[in-house]
Amino acid sequence: MKKILLLFLLSFKCFAALSIEELTWENGDTLLEFLQRNSIPMSLYYSLDREDRELASEIAAKIKYQVLKDDNNNIEQILIPISDELQIHIYKNKDNQYNLTFTPVDYDKEERILTLTLENSAYQDVYKESQSSTLARAMIRSFKGSVNFRNMQKGDQITLYYEQKRRMGRLWGDITIKMASIEINKNSKEIFYFNDNYYDKNGKDIESFLLAKPIGAARISSYFTTARFHPILKRYRAHLGVDYAAPTGTPVKSAGDGTIIFVGAQSGYGNVVKIQHSSGYSTVYAHLSRFAKIKKGQKVKQGQLIAYVGSTGMSTGPHLHFGVYVNNKAINPLSVVKIAKSELKGKDKEDFIKLISQYKQIVQNHIQDNRPNPPKEEEFENYIEF
Repeated sequence: MKKILLLFLLSFKCFAALSIEELTWENGDTLLEFLQRNSIPMSLYYSLDREDRELASEIAAKIKYQVLKDDNNNIEQILIPISDELQIHIYKNKDNQYNLTFTPVDYDKEERILTLTLENSAYQDVYKESQSSTLARAMIRSFKGSVNFRNMQKGDQITLYYEQKRRMGRLWGDITIKMASIEINKNSKEIFYFNDNYYDKNGKDIESFLLAKPIGAARISSYFTTARFHPILKRYRAHLGVDYAAPTGTPVKSAGDGTIIFVGAQSGYGNVVKIQHSSGYSTVYAHLSRFAKIKKGQKVKQGQLIAYVGSTGMSTGPHLHFGVYVNNKAINPLSVVKIAKSELKGKDKEDFIKLISQYKQIVQNHIQDNRPNPPKEEEFENYIEF
């Protein structure tokens, strides 16, 4: 609770009473519509530069955001996460005027180890032991289809060494599996997280299993970056996707099998298509010139035509903005799009060997000391009163 108060009371001197309401961002909603709906000056949006307006379009559907109100139900502050690392912060200054900035998300990191003996299935047993579907999904995704979990039998062992974030007392964002070891018919399979990708113990890449490149021969004009402080502009910037420069009218295809959850215009992104895939993945295709014959709720196959490259929204030229999300967390699309399998070499291989040695030692110490599994996660109410 102390962290919540420190976070929300920043730039305030006193209030008679405060309450924080946690809400869910609706699919297709835009920051501009949100400001208008809540009687907050739309000039906050129009005063943003091109890059910041596009960044404001990164608000993911179903993301939780917080609104601080006084005892007269007036909005005093708003925190809207854009990613695990960055959020939109709207607040009243000392002159009682609304301001908008982009600030880092405040969270704590936790490293944990979970071990269990299989009783039913890997997913079910991990969820039962942790009460975290996020952890169970992260385990499945980390192996990228390189194993068939259905071949596991009762008595097989699972060990997960992972990192998670906690914000306002609850899990925040996705979970990173740093090392995972599973038995399949008593044969051990290990994977390790290194430089945003998963490798086996020999440093060979674990092949991606879900997504394909959404566009043909095209040059990458902008790469994925998370929250970073710009030393000249003195503010935080990010680009939560990959931009492919291509002529207007270039076909855009679905990166994977899934269901279309949004087709239409969305603020700085212009014409947008969003697709929900399996295992918590979703993809975003932005700045499109026009759509193919698709509609919301329609199922699509990997490689199916969905739209055409354009320059709508906050765009300086024709290109495709391609975003990938896992449980509403933006991740680097290049880490999950199918590519040729690679093997670590040189200094990367040396660093990898050192890292997995550390991971193995941490896990071994945990098991030898017979330490208990982490406490099970709990659900929280969406309304907090002070």
